[in-house]
Amino acid sequence: MRLLERMRKEWFMIGIVLAIAGAKLEPSIGVNGGPLMPEITVSYIAVATIFFNSGLSLNTEELTSALVHIKLHLFIQIFTLAFFPAAIWLFLQLLSITPINEWLLKGLQTVGCMPPPVSSAVILTKAVGGNEAAAIFNSAFGSFLGIVVTPLLLLLFLGSSSSVPFTSIFSQLFMTVVVPLIIGQIVRRYIKDWLERKKPPFGAVSSSVLLMIIYTTFCDTFSNPNIDLDKFSLILILFIICSIQLSFMLLTFIFSTRNNSGFTPADTVAVMFCSTHKSLTLGIPMLKIVFAGHEYLSLISVPLLIYHPVQILLGSVLVPTIKSWMVSRQKGVKLTRPTV
Repeated sequence: MRLLERMRKEWFMIGIVLAIAGAKLEPSIGVNGGPLMPEITVSYIAVATIFFNSGLSLNTEELTSALVHIKLHLFIQIFTLAFFPAAIWLFLQLLSITPINEWLLKGLQTVGCMPPPVSSAVILTKAVGGNEAAAIFNSAFGSFLGIVVTPLLLLLFLGSSSSVPFTSIFSQLFMTVVVPLIIGQIVRRYIKDWLERKKPPFGAVSSSVLLMIIYTTFCDTFSNPNIDLDKFSLILILFIICSIQLSFMLLTFIFSTRNNSGFTPADTVAVMFCSTHKSLTLGIPMLKIVFAGHEYLSLISVPLLIYHPVQILLGSVLVPTIKSWMVSRQKGVKLTRPTV
């Protein structure tokens, strides 16, 4: 199962490259008013499909066992949706004096505002042997919370750069995000046994729809002659993203391993992944809504498109090291326990 998940993620990365290349070759297909009619198929149908799929696949019944660990959940959610975006905002005040493309910097802020992903943090926590129940709970709960909090954070830190009124943004979010998610959860209750027996390819469906959104987003970019992305800015953004990811993983590790933290080594593993990972599946559709019609939407999306594979790559590379640390700490705890 883990091998299939890894293969799916690899194909998705290839799909992102092909989607951007296809948009570069023939942008007229995916622009507003073009044959794909993204103003309808993407803005409404594609986004609603992703969140209906999320509602259908989220196994909320499994989360009850993790509810009791309130301190752990509070730490993860506050770090993800409060500390992370605030720290990025402060960091961007320094970066604003550099020659880095301003829209890529705004894109970094959007990364900070995103909720945790539903899958990658859970998969990596499980690979290490950490607190999987806590990872599942915080990924799912963070996704639900992000539906409300993320748009508010985006508007707080960046403002709505589109011509769409504030009320229209939230009414569209409600109709294309909240309603499909709730319907998906209701439908799940009636076909739960069938879903568990057949195990439909939820990940593949969401990934395919997401590639369509990415393709049309970049069609808008390449059809706009005024947009110019320099390679220097792109390379710096990649370096900054890697640094942010590693720094925040180290920070969560330090906080969660203090003597008075109350967290076990298994909890620390869940904290490191859930607090620092960000959702591309939920993020791109939200950006599409909040920044509807914005000519630099694709540039704003670039840091999130980079952050997604970086978090998976770094997480996968660090799995053996984190697992070795966790096992040694657990053995140490057992050895120090008094025998009765």
